[in-house]
Amino acid sequence: MRIICLFNLKPGVSVAEYEAWARATDIPTVNALGSVEGFTVHRASGILGDPAATPPYAYVEIIEIAGMDAFMAEVATERMQAVAAQFQGFADNPQFIVTEDL
Repeated sequence: MRIICLFNLKPGVSVAEYEAWARATDIPTVNALGSVEGFTVHRASGILGDPAATPPYAYVEIIEIAGMDAFMAEVATERMQAVAAQFQGFADNPQFIVTEDL
């Protein structure tokens, strides 16, 4: 199961500051969760077939989880709530999409 998060940064948020935080805090913290099989953050660089187009979202996160119940229990911890609050300070209306493999 994967959770895909699409988002842009809030106005005034520094790209360099967000990306440094993502590398130093977000990625290692989420990857350390027992329910997470993998977590990656990607910067959108374009639209396939239309080099002049701007992607609707600047960032994509992909969280591979073993199960929703275990993941939600870990996300509810004090440590993860602090990381989530920091993320909310960077991300403008992030969209979390829950998926399942076909």
